[in-house]
Amino acid sequence: MLLSHTRDRGVLVITVHQDPGVDGSAMLLTRISDLVQACRPAPVVVVLDEPAARSSVVGVILRVHQLCGRLGTLMSVATHSAPVRRALEAGADTGGTRLVVHARADTAVTAACAAVA
Repeated sequence: MLLSHTRDRGVLVITVHQDPGVDGSAMLLTRISDLVQACRPAPVVVVLDEPAARSSVVGVILRVHQLCGRLGTLMSVATHSAPVRRALEAGADTGGTRLVVHARADTAVTAACAAVA
């Protein structure tokens, strides 16, 4: 399973379970984008499980962040990988809503709930 999703306190939580590789990045982008659009205006937290915390996924997440900025949807990311957190923060679009990157998923969901309250 590439990804799964759930709602937690009104937040769409999308968990990417594995790295889709370069060939699967477009499919991953489409699937996440479809979920974001279907559940908007709910805030979004993307959780990257350890096998998914790779450079090919970083580009997908940054494009999803741009989409969320255009839609006015709050988005954050949770990953245990410090190098991936740094790559996301460095590559994030600074022209719109700031991409917040957390080390833990529960912290990301709580922060998203607080931001929209």
